[in-house]
Amino acid sequence: MQTKIHRAPRVAATVLAAALATTSLTVIAPSAAMAVPVGGYADLVAKVSPAVVYVEVTAKAAPANAEGQMPEGFPLEEFQRRFGLPPGMMPDMPGMPGTPNGQAQQGVGSGFVISEDGLIVTNQHVVDGAETVRIKFADGTTLDANVVGTDPLTDIALLNVDADKPLPTVKFGNSDSVRVGDEVIAMGNPFGLGGTVTSGIVSAKARDIQAGPFDDYIQTDAAINRGNSGGPLFNADGEVIGMNTAIFSPDGGSIGIGFAVPSQMVKTIVDDIKDDGKIDRGWLGVQIKPMSDEVASVLGYDAAKGAVVESVMPDSPAAKAGLKSGDIVLSFAGKPINEVRDLTRAVAGEAPDTAAQIELLRRGERLTLDVTLANRSAHDA
Repeated sequence: MQTKIHRAPRVAATVLAAALATTSLTVIAPSAAMAVPVGGYADLVAKVSPAVVYVEVTAKAAPANAEGQMPEGFPLEEFQRRFGLPPGMMPDMPGMPGTPNGQAQQGVGSGFVISEDGLIVTNQHVVDGAETVRIKFADGTTLDANVVGTDPLTDIALLNVDADKPLPTVKFGNSDSVRVGDEVIAMGNPFGLGGTVTSGIVSAKARDIQAGPFDDYIQTDAAINRGNSGGPLFNADGEVIGMNTAIFSPDGGSIGIGFAVPSQMVKTIVDDIKDDGKIDRGWLGVQIKPMSDEVASVLGYDAAKGAVVESVMPDSPAAKAGLKSGDIVLSFAGKPINEVRDLTRAVAGEAPDTAAQIELLRRGERLTLDVTLANRSAHDA
């Protein structure tokens, strides 16, 4: 059986979302400075659990056609790939053969409150396609939620509820200071059970699981299952250092390899969404590829590094700055570029209209060019 990366998705009544990739596991022994507290995690859990919420979603399923087959143009192979199904097998889900057309699909995920006035963070895939979103709190209170905005590229969503009293909150910690081996606890609603706590360590950092252009996941062996999506990953001080998002699993269950979006990324995206519900990222306008080992050898490098410009889009910031096909980008805005995703992140981390310098290698000569970035959202549409 092929092992897959699954989003730790909202638990649907009949089907669950998933995404595929492969990766490896690195585990380091726990740090003595982050040992399990005397008496366990009960005090920490009691402190933070009121701010961890159950996200209930209702979405309308796509109807099947009159013969009970998939609608015309339905991406069957992609659907099977995403759900980890063998050829010819389909799940029994609302709107699919064997179920009434138009039947509502119910699902649940997790989230956490970051402001007393009702801002809640969860995964984008938890609320994707939702017609209604309801938030259930630890004390049993249930409130309707609005989706303030989402960012599919980082799988982050921001929700809002109107409460008649200040809500319990949790605060972000600094994921950049997290070390491999640090103790962590995950909280959420696996399989819709609600209020579940698991513990483990940080197994690795900066994991790229091929889920998107900004992959930078914290890997943990704290048990994360379907329905944990959007839930917080806490450090031993009760600070959110990640948002549980995906698992590496042959069958959809936890085998001790889970992934969380780092809190530094979550904070940045949430702050941007809060302004106008949108994400504004810098855009350069190039297609890039990794440097080949052959080119690295010719240049005298011990290993390939930098991002090679494959093509430059007409009338883009890159074209206006004078970048050319074949240029090797070595740094951007003072940040070293060792691999392709470094450039993608560095450019996206700058605001539109930002002026920056690009250091590059062109036919053996080092050059520095000035560029003013455009807005990526205008070109992703």
